[in-house]
Amino acid sequence: MSLQKITARKIIEKKQNGEKIVTITSYDYSFAKLVNESNIDLILVGDSLSMVMLGYQNTLSVTMDEMIHHTKAVTRGVSNAMVVGDMPFLSYKVDPTEAVKNAGRFIQEGGAEAVKVEGGTEILPTVKAIIDADIQVMGHLGLTPQAIYKFGGFMVQGKTTDAAKKLVMDALNLQEAGVFAIVLESIPWQVARLI
Repeated sequence: MSLQKITARKIIEKKQNGEKIVTITSYDYSFAKLVNESNIDLILVGDSLSMVMLGYQNTLSVTMDEMIHHTKAVTRGVSNAMVVGDMPFLSYKVDPTEAVKNAGRFIQEGGAEAVKVEGGTEILPTVKAIIDADIQVMGHLGLTPQAIYKFGGFMVQGKTTDAAKKLVMDALNLQEAGVFAIVLESIPWQVARLI
């Protein structure tokens, strides 16, 4: 088990050195304690807890308060891994100022060290505002479950040339904005490799 607390800087260093980055999702204290005994770099308290833990049909129903509650539980069980709180639907896309306040809640109340947001170039002003508030941000591209109705379901994204190019541009723009990592979900491996 790593004795060093994992930070965004350490995640970036591992990527630059070609080292594997081990990430897992956790929603509660007991699982976080188990994860803490492993050599895990990063724990995402995902909005998927909406379906997995709370029984909702999708990720759109989980609230900020529920996400903060579960993030607190996870952070109490972890000493080494970096904890990232997943910002729920409508907590960051409506207004950058509100997004910063909500991201701050994950840090201040939840004990997370960073937040995750879904989206690409269209959310850059929000990403920059959160980072300018000294909060680390993880991006999320490809299948973004908060846009399930736009996509028509849980489907692979980036299969056409235009869609793949957009994913690459979105990733580059997020990187330029200062995100420390990006989740790539349900995209062709060739596109993921390019990114």
